[in-house]
Amino acid sequence: MGIGAARQLAAALALCLAGAAGAQECRPDTVQLRGEWGEARFTVEVADDPDERAVGLMNRPSMPKSAGMLFVYDRAQRVSFWMENTLIPLDMIFADADGVVQNVHHEAVPLDRTSIPGEGQIQYVLEINGGLARAMGIGPGTQLRHPAIGPDPAWPC
Repeated sequence: MGIGAARQLAAALALCLAGAAGAQECRPDTVQLRGEWGEARFTVEVADDPDERAVGLMNRPSMPKSAGMLFVYDRAQRVSFWMENTLIPLDMIFADADGVVQNVHHEAVPLDRTSIPGEGQIQYVLEINGGLARAMGIGPGTQLRHPAIGPDPAWPC
């Protein structure tokens, strides 16, 4: 394992341990995740209207490892993303109306205009730094916890 990969894994494990430190109250600036791999949390910006979703994480040169952006749609639907004007590699975590991850797109390529679709009916998309989802074990079946997820979230607040 290279030094960069080891650092990324160490950061991922630190996030995982921080999330497992105990149940926290639901907060609009935090997404919690849990699965067979453990628990984690990310400090997030929420993009819940068309203008915010259109801009997303474009034109940002970096993002802290413990940060991300949660895209919230009014209803579950087919969604697709691309990386135009996005400068950092991202993992895109696609979740259904109950906050259950359906699929993960790993390490989306910066500035690429190729369409990246969610699988099935998606209502929430969490973007985090590229490589973290794989390092942590985040995949289908992982549950998200956030106040915007409802009315019947798999992991309620």
